[in-house]
Amino acid sequence: MKIWIDLTNSPHINFFKPFINQWKAEGYEMIITCRDLANTIQLIEQNGWDYTEVGGHAGKSSIKKVLYFPRRVWELRKFLKKHKPSIGISHSSFYSPVVAKLLGVPSIYINDNEHAQGNYIAFRYATLNLVPESLSKRAEELEWGKKYGVKLYPGIKEGIYLAQSKMPTKATKPDNVKKKIFVRLAPWTAQYYTGDNYFFDDILKELQEDYEIVLLPRDKTQTEHFEKEEFSKITIARKPLKLEQVYEECDLFIGAGGTMTRELAFLGIPTISIYQDELLEVDKFLIQEGYMTHKIDLTRQDIEQSISSAKHKENDLILKGHKAFNLINEYVKEHAKH
Repeated sequence: MKIWIDLTNSPHINFFKPFINQWKAEGYEMIITCRDLANTIQLIEQNGWDYTEVGGHAGKSSIKKVLYFPRRVWELRKFLKKHKPSIGISHSSFYSPVVAKLLGVPSIYINDNEHAQGNYIAFRYATLNLVPESLSKRAEELEWGKKYGVKLYPGIKEGIYLAQSKMPTKATKPDNVKKKIFVRLAPWTAQYYTGDNYFFDDILKELQEDYEIVLLPRDKTQTEHFEKEEFSKITIARKPLKLEQVYEECDLFIGAGGTMTRELAFLGIPTISIYQDELLEVDKFLIQEGYMTHKIDLTRQDIEQSISSAKHKENDLILKGHKAFNLINEYVKEHAKH
């Protein structure tokens, strides 16, 4: 069996890593395609996977995205026609279900972002659509089950792969050592993001005086912005850091995006979301359940309170993560065209 995975953004690497490891161990052939967006290719190479880069990123403009879409679909179809996959599976790749349909092979499409307009393209062409249980109300309101055969999986996307991994033991830091704060910036080029790009600059200038700040940029533009002298005490991660390293060193995580923020919250790290747009249902779920907090106008007091009040939380999402992993694994083998 040949399993095709289209990796279109950096969070997809962690998501598919345990699946790829298992499927390779079971003797299945992996066909991996990707595009050059954020840290996607760097992370793929960190894992030592063979891949083929097909197309890039069209940028934030909706018009450019629409015009670019058929071009990448055509390039993927041309490449995959030679390799004859048995099934395609993707997370948030709107291209994958369309290409699979053109090739006459089944596809599984997964997404946890109800605001992504590309969902409605993918939903129509995928053999099976999967969304997290936190989207059950939204799916019912929009009749996704009836119209597109959308099914729910237990827990959250991040729990699917984090439940399969083992994090290092966190060492206790001496009181005289500066607390370490990791910051993930907003997705400036994402079509769905309409918030301000520089809203966090002033507080970062203040925090760098008393905390060890590690900035996790998404691209070269963000790196260049924070290389200015006014941010001189901030450490910029020049290459993608492994999640295990961030977990081990992090005292507080501040995220203006989605996936990485949810990852650290799931792992029990004190986490503050500063996302400026409307929150996804999955983020609202994590806030409601006490895994993280949300502050649009973050203050120094919020940060100090989050660090000082950190406490262990029983994680029932781990069990759900195992269930969802097994469910997706079964779906792939069930739907594959042998």
